[in-house]
Amino acid sequence: MDNPYKILENNPYQQHILPILATLPSTPGVYQYLDKKGEVIYVGKARNLKSRVLSYFRNDSPRSMKTQLLVRKIADIKFVHLKNETEALLMENNLIKIYKPHYNILLKDDKTYPWIRITNEDFPRILTTRRIVHDGSLYFGPYPSGKILKELMSLIRQLFSYRTCSQLLTEQSIKKSSFRPCLNSQIGLCEAPCAGHQSKEDYNNDINGIKQIIKGTFSSYLNEMKDKMMSLAREEKFEKAQLMKERITLLENYSAKSAVVSAYSHDMEVYSYIEDSDVVYINLTKVVEGKINMSFCIEAAKKLDMTAEDILASVITQNRMRMKWNSKEIIVAQKLDLPEDYVQQTIPISGEKKKLLEFSVHNTTAYRLQKINKQKIIDPGRWANKVVLEMQRDLHLDRPPHHIECFDNSNIQGNQPVASCVVFREGKPSNKEYRHYNVKSVVGPDDFASMREIVYRRYSRLEQEGKQLPDLIVIDGGKGQLSSACFALKQAGVYDKVIVIGLAKKLEEIYFPEDPNPICLDKRCHTLQIIQHIRDEAHRFGITFHRNQRSRSTFRTQLTDIDGIGEKTAQDLLLKFTSVAKIKNAALEELELCVGKSKAQKVYSYFH
Repeated sequence: MDNPYKILENNPYQQHILPILATLPSTPGVYQYLDKKGEVIYVGKARNLKSRVLSYFRNDSPRSMKTQLLVRKIADIKFVHLKNETEALLMENNLIKIYKPHYNILLKDDKTYPWIRITNEDFPRILTTRRIVHDGSLYFGPYPSGKILKELMSLIRQLFSYRTCSQLLTEQSIKKSSFRPCLNSQIGLCEAPCAGHQSKEDYNNDINGIKQIIKGTFSSYLNEMKDKMMSLAREEKFEKAQLMKERITLLENYSAKSAVVSAYSHDMEVYSYIEDSDVVYINLTKVVEGKINMSFCIEAAKKLDMTAEDILASVITQNRMRMKWNSKEIIVAQKLDLPEDYVQQTIPISGEKKKLLEFSVHNTTAYRLQKINKQKIIDPGRWANKVVLEMQRDLHLDRPPHHIECFDNSNIQGNQPVASCVVFREGKPSNKEYRHYNVKSVVGPDDFASMREIVYRRYSRLEQEGKQLPDLIVIDGGKGQLSSACFALKQAGVYDKVIVIGLAKKLEEIYFPEDPNPICLDKRCHTLQIIQHIRDEAHRFGITFHRNQRSRSTFRTQLTDIDGIGEKTAQDLLLKFTSVAKIKNAALEELELCVGKSKAQKVYSYFH
């Protein structure tokens, strides 16, 4: 019987893996792959350990090059039995965070993100930090960017007066010591609890308000502030009431910045992604009390054979642990491989949750576009090479298409047929190499014949002159136009030297010669976008040429048909009389004043 794990036969240090594979349990759990040095290179979870782990080593399992490289490096396997998928999911994330395996999706370390810290003191301080100290202090975050944290801290500082000094304040120390109010007290940033100007109860009421604002659950606190403002007004404490009103306005303005997306009272999380060839862009949005509390985007590199949905599921679990998000419901566009008892998944079809998902997708799209534009500006050469290699992969070409040419025909009911050829190099238009063609041998509206003529003329000449042929030829049209182009390439003797494809307009399908089944690329991929761009450019260039030809033709048939009258004379007449009808009705003397006696007599005689 053939060994189903022949992949292990060539590596002597992998022989002891065979008994491990033969004794794997069919239970939920977490597995670890280790290399020769004993370092963990991959951590995974499984609903069935035996089925999942064996899939890496079976000869009949299709694997990418990255996965094959991983398997060749495995020197040992460890696994842990667990009760259910949720336990496996949580342990997988913990192990990834501890070992940071090379082949796992790993989000940025928590320690690099800022937190808000409320100290564990009688009169707490509000600080920002990137280091967590287990001293009883409360930590809120982490925040994905310093900008978000700065805006929140600015709001808190405008709303509340609190101390920032490092004095060790207790009610006893305040009574015993004679603290003097500092500058912050004089400018209204602190009410000087150190000097007994603010009680511990009042101070901690403000701290509780700060906690609610940080959490995003401040609707009840806002109502309390309004009640307190009215109470102060009834007591005729108008200055304090005015101060309270200003705080309410600030808080309401801050609340208005968050889009009201749901009437639901419970918290939710929203996740969406856009996939590129080697990276997945993901938006993470947190909703608290029907308002967007936080929204940011990240990118995760594709590793092994993981799909975009697998990467999203991994990012969700890591992010919930890292950001301490614990909503019972998440909103996603499709069902993900997450345990049912871990979180409730909602796939909205309409309504407020659908709008929330659309908001997330919009932000993901904007983030991806920003990253792409940034790459184009910083390193245009690297970006162009990346796009060309991506086209080679998507179209299964033998070589990168650094030089692309595209053809398009244009005519009106067979009259004045013309064609255009546009050239792209490194994914960008090369305008100086664009060419126009007048179709000479075709009578009537025959796009196939026109395509044959132009393609033959183009490449027979390049072949005769020994010039470079393109890496890829794009024909605007489906099977018919592509067949005509292939026939012409064979006549020109270059069919075996070039690669040609056809792009059908209706469904944007890509046809290859002698293959009846087209391929359909994702509309967001760069390959299809570039092919569409070059097709549209060929169409634009051809239409412009055809319009110019048509204008010249119309001009000739009415005035230049007169014997002895050229385009220059006809143009002078039209500039003077503005139309052919007025030229026809003009007196001989008027024509003489414009073009002289001889030509005026010819024009007058022609119309009379």
